[in-house]
Amino acid sequence: MVRTMSLLRALLRTARMIRHTPRLADGLPPDEAVLLDAPDERVGPTLVAAAVGEFEPAAELLAATREAAQWESRDRYVTRLAVFAHSRGDWLSSWLAAVPRDPDALIVKTELAIRRAWDSPARAERLRELGPLIDAAADAAPRDPVPWRIALDHARGVHAPHTAFEALWEQAVRRSPHHYGCHVAALRYLSAQWYGSHRECFDFAEKAAADALPGSLIRALPVRAAFARMEYETPRDGAGPVRLAHSVEAERVDAAADLAIALSAGHPAADPWPAEVRNLTAYVLARRGRWQPALEQFRLVGPYATSFPWNRFSDDPLGRFLDTRDGVRIQVASATPLRSRTGRGGFAGH
Repeated sequence: MVRTMSLLRALLRTARMIRHTPRLADGLPPDEAVLLDAPDERVGPTLVAAAVGEFEPAAELLAATREAAQWESRDRYVTRLAVFAHSRGDWLSSWLAAVPRDPDALIVKTELAIRRAWDSPARAERLRELGPLIDAAADAAPRDPVPWRIALDHARGVHAPHTAFEALWEQAVRRSPHHYGCHVAALRYLSAQWYGSHRECFDFAEKAAADALPGSLIRALPVRAAFARMEYETPRDGAGPVRLAHSVEAERVDAAADLAIALSAGHPAADPWPAEVRNLTAYVLARRGRWQPALEQFRLVGPYATSFPWNRFSDDPLGRFLDTRDGVRIQVASATPLRSRTGRGGFAGH
C-alpha cells in the first residue's frame, strides 16, 4: 500500500508538471532573450566607444555623475568600466595619458588595480601596495564616497583590524550616509566568511535597512546577509533547499527575503536598476523552497540576469540562472492542482 501511494503521488506530480509547466512560462522571457549583466542606456554607449579606443564618452559620463552627486550610479559605472578595462584597457591608458590627474580616470584606474590584485595569488601583498593609489583617488574627489567603498574592499583584503575598518566606515558615511556600495562592502567585511559573524552581519544589515529611505537598495542588505549565512550550508554547489538548524536564523532569513520582495515590488518590472537584488532574492527564495515567490521574482527580473549570485556556484552564471529559473517553474507546476475548484483546468486562484 505504501509503495502504491508513493507511486500515485509521483504520477500526480508528473501530471501536474506536464500540464502546468508550459503555462508558467507566461511573463518569463525565453532563454535566448535573457542577457547577463546588460548595461543600461547611459553606460552602454561609453562601452561601445571604449571598444574602439575612445575615452571621451566615459569621461563625460563619470564627470556628470560626480558633479550631480549621483553616487550610486557613479559606483556602478566605475565598476562596469573597470571590468571592461580589465580585458580591453587601451582607452583607459589613453585617458590617463591625456589627463593624468583626472579624478574620474583615477577612480577607474583604482578600481581596476584593486580587482587585479584580488585575482593575484599574492593578494594581500599586492593590495597593500595600492594604499597610496586609493588615497590619491579620495583626495582627487573629496565628496565622492566611491573611493571609500574601494577602501573598505581593500581593508577586507589586507586583513585590516576592526579599528581600521571603523575609521574607513566613518569616512564613507560622512560623504554619503545611505550609499549602497559602501554598505555592501561593510557587510562583506562583517560576514562570518571574513572578520565578523552571522549575528554581526545580520545586525548590521537589519539596522541599515530599518534606517534606509523608502525604495533604497539598502533595504536589500538583510537578504545579502541571508545569502552569506546560506553559503555556510550544504550542498556547497548552491542547489537544493536549505534548512537552517536554528529557528531564529530561519526567521531572519525569511524576514530578509520578505523585505527584499517588498523592495522589488516598488520598482518596475524588467528594470535593470534592481536586477541584482531581484536575482539574489530569487536565489534565496529558491534555496528556502519558497517556489511561488521565487518564480514571481524571476518574472520581475525579466531579461536582466546578473552574475551575482550565480557566479558563486558556477563558471556559467547565465546557465545557472536559467537552470534555476526552470527548476523553480517545475516546482510550482508540480504543486499546482490539476484542476481548479471550479472544475476547469488551470491554476487554482487564477
